[in-house]
Amino acid sequence: MSGIVVFGAGGRAGRAVTAEARARGFVVTAVVRDPARYPDLDAEGVTVVAGDVTDPGLVAGVVGGHAGAVHAVSPFSGPEQGFDTLDPEFFVKAADALLDGLASAGVDRLVAVGLAANLLGADGRPVMDDPLAFPPGIRPFALAHTAGLHRLRERGDGPVDWVMLTPPGFLDPGGARTGRYRVGGERLPDDGRAPWLSYADLAVAVVDEIERPVRHRTRVSVFNYREETVE
Repeated sequence: MSGIVVFGAGGRAGRAVTAEARARGFVVTAVVRDPARYPDLDAEGVTVVAGDVTDPGLVAGVVGGHAGAVHAVSPFSGPEQGFDTLDPEFFVKAADALLDGLASAGVDRLVAVGLAANLLGADGRPVMDDPLAFPPGIRPFALAHTAGLHRLRERGDGPVDWVMLTPPGFLDPGGARTGRYRVGGERLPDDGRAPWLSYADLAVAVVDEIERPVRHRTRVSVFNYREETVE
């Protein structure tokens, strides 16, 4: 099968996507900032390369010949990191570089991992605008992520067919792979049940959209419920 490029392959989402893609027979080019920090990524069918997702020339050089690319890069590891080194334009730069680089290389599919903070709550406002639901201290990161989504939408008529899959606020790193997930819209589910997703099932959704694209130039939520089996 064709290959998939995973930008941010060293993070939880990127690792899960890499594992899912390999299980389906894809070869994976795993892009990280510093390969020396991720010796465990090197495995059969995985080529680890150094790269910067905000560099369109590098993106073009890496993605050529692949079936699609996954954007799972985050420059922010948590509140303890602070915001002194956070570039508020990071996700905008990444969106531009990916759209330009993929187009230059003739690769037309991009799947990005979103952030629940910019989904809409029951009141119709973004979750990040509710201080009871979202920690105000990490709002700068949420705003940066949202700016990247806006840039993808602004450039939605270009040659690259993108989709952003947005998991709920809680992603379980140890959760089982069920192979199933629900797809919503711009709002968090508001039927009284708490949405949840394992990283493994997020990866299923991501690779599904590379292997058999269904959603085009849009952002959707992906989630499960703990207490039910999703059909």
